[in-house]
Amino acid sequence: MKLRGLRSLLPGQGKLRNNNSNNGNNRQQQQKQQRLVTTEASFDEFPEAEASSTSSGTLSRDEAEFDRYGTTTKDPYADVRDRMEALAARDKAIFAHHSADTSTTAGAVEGEPMIPFFAAYTTYLGYVVLIVCGHIRDIFAKIIGRGRYVRKTQKSFTASSYPSDDTSVFAPLLKSWENFYTRRLYHRIQDCFNRPIASNPGSRIKVLERVSADGNKTMELLGSLDNLENEQQMHEYTSGAHYVQVVSTDNEQHSKEVVARDCLNLGSYNYLGFADDWDVTCQTEVLASLTDFSVSTSASRTEFGSTSLHRQVERTVSDFLKKEDAMCFNMGFNTNATTIPALVTRGDLIVSDSLNHTSIVNGARASGAAIRTFRHNDTKQLEQILEEAIVMGRPRTRRPWNRILVIVEGIYSMEGEYCDLRNVVRVSKKYGAYVYLDEAHSIGAMGPTGRGCAEYTGVDTKDIDIMMGTFTKSFGGMGGYIAASKEVIEVLRRTCAGSAEHNALSPVVCQQIITSFKVIMGRDGTNIGKQKLRALRDNSNYFRMKLTEMGLHVLGHYDSPVMPVMLYNPTKIAAFSRECMKRGLAVVVVGFPAVPILMSRARFCISAGHTRPELDRALLEIDEIADILKLRYDRSTFG
Repeated sequence: MKLRGLRSLLPGQGKLRNNNSNNGNNRQQQQKQQRLVTTEASFDEFPEAEASSTSSGTLSRDEAEFDRYGTTTKDPYADVRDRMEALAARDKAIFAHHSADTSTTAGAVEGEPMIPFFAAYTTYLGYVVLIVCGHIRDIFAKIIGRGRYVRKTQKSFTASSYPSDDTSVFAPLLKSWENFYTRRLYHRIQDCFNRPIASNPGSRIKVLERVSADGNKTMELLGSLDNLENEQQMHEYTSGAHYVQVVSTDNEQHSKEVVARDCLNLGSYNYLGFADDWDVTCQTEVLASLTDFSVSTSASRTEFGSTSLHRQVERTVSDFLKKEDAMCFNMGFNTNATTIPALVTRGDLIVSDSLNHTSIVNGARASGAAIRTFRHNDTKQLEQILEEAIVMGRPRTRRPWNRILVIVEGIYSMEGEYCDLRNVVRVSKKYGAYVYLDEAHSIGAMGPTGRGCAEYTGVDTKDIDIMMGTFTKSFGGMGGYIAASKEVIEVLRRTCAGSAEHNALSPVVCQQIITSFKVIMGRDGTNIGKQKLRALRDNSNYFRMKLTEMGLHVLGHYDSPVMPVMLYNPTKIAAFSRECMKRGLAVVVVGFPAVPILMSRARFCISAGHTRPELDRALLEIDEIADILKLRYDRSTFG
């Protein structure tokens, strides 16, 4: 089996240095560690940045915390506690409460980092080179009839085994430009995406090794060591610091060991770490639910898909958010995509944040309502749009809008920023607009008790008309919910396709959600939920602080578990992902079109399941990668 390009991804190439390393390597390791030593800084310019007992689960330097088994342990962040709390309180005062004087600090904390001119120039140049070279290859492939994307039988349409190749009869499904990005850009770095795992998605995961024999056009699992070309490659794999084998069972129930890589998971939405301690927190009740309920109801909620567990989930959500009623869906994306068209229609107006999720965009487009967007978190422009909508009415007829719906998110998943919810609610209520809050990433992950962005920013949930969230992140389940007044929920049950037409949420998943809510709310009789919330906040703030100290461009706010690090240049997308994978770090990288063409990034998602030693090791490796790839844009325009 010929596997080209395999050597660059071998675990042994990126293994951690061991005790037998030479003195030069030891000195380099010590230098990296010194970079991560916390430097004391003065925060006298932030008088409001003092940690208080009302902050989100904060601890003083002398306080102890409890682990998930109830054992008292010393605060793992005692040496950096004061600095972490000051930074978090500063961001909260500026971005959530707007109580800080930002006149002297606006350049340092407001807005996202500006892309350096050199990075912008080389990014555009990189895309130009990719596009030009890609088109040249397409032209030559068409002329000579050979190429990675030309069928060998395509020299003569009459001899082709695919009748659809005869363009005199069949119209092409895709023109060359329509799939150009996939062929010439995405496939080149396909190994950085869709990586299969062979473990639970906890703080550590086992990533199955994939190889390609056609330049990443197609990927296949490596499988066992026997599929390697020679013994040297076998030795390099088995000697790698992150090499592991996992047992795989095929369709004939034959077991074999396949090659995998043990990685620290820095990309999953396992915010509260339920994937790490599921056997302790959720397993008993979830497995017990199979005694009384099936895995699936095989019906929609309006037919035979409702069970007592579904109703219990909805009561729990409404109680947790202090709303009158709630309803659950079997898919988080469809919660937005099917609810928004049921709320607004032709003659209504949607005012949406420019960085809202694709599910919101799809739902808004499907609704038939008019759509206006405002700059991200810019409530002044939001007010201008609402004022104009009230004064001018609909285009041409000038009749008033039936309804105006303002849609924002609690935490923006590609930015790591939380919403300016206080001002959004204030402006919306001033002009009689309804507020729709998507808390997919903030519910369970923000606030002293995990009640999301509303709790964190001090906004009463009664002032938010529609509250949406998902169970796929903090709760270790799947699906989503809508919480609102009884009247709204009753209408949605009848008119929303996600409830009336789609399959109901699995009863087993319902039990997972109920149990995780019990843990978070402390109704399981333990303090595990409180410890999870505290650990998530501490881990996130510590990781963000250290990334910023490295001189990286880090987006977002403190107290957010999402940390985008800017890469900018498209060539650094694959390089960063592969360098991290060599070192046993599983990360998510994002490029165009998911983000603007200049704004390629790596996105770290921190979990309560991470420990400080794990994060410190990851930071040491990222620090080294930042030197290799020139990512310190905060210190130099050249990175």
